[in-house]
Amino acid sequence: MVAATQANQGRFFGVQLGDFGLFATLLLAFSLGFMAFFATCFVSILSILFYNSIGHHTINFADSYRYFGLPVGLIVLAVSLVVLLGLWLRRKLTGN
Repeated sequence: MVAATQANQGRFFGVQLGDFGLFATLLLAFSLGFMAFFATCFVSILSILFYNSIGHHTINFADSYRYFGLPVGLIVLAVSLVVLLGLWLRRKLTGN
């Protein structure tokens, strides 16, 4: 019985994602979006820095937020909200 309920839960690196409550699910989804935003901004700022210094270009560093960090952060936030809220709803609707 326990193995059957664990098989229905979503797992990510061995962590059962369906066991979280609503607040923890939302917190995890938003933290994934923030982490993706800041990681993408870090990589894009360093890339623009190297591109500007090597090629003597003048690309604005604000472009890293606008064109790279924000879209990636919003996409990861949307995907994580759909997946995690879907797992939470499935657990609530099945009564586990």
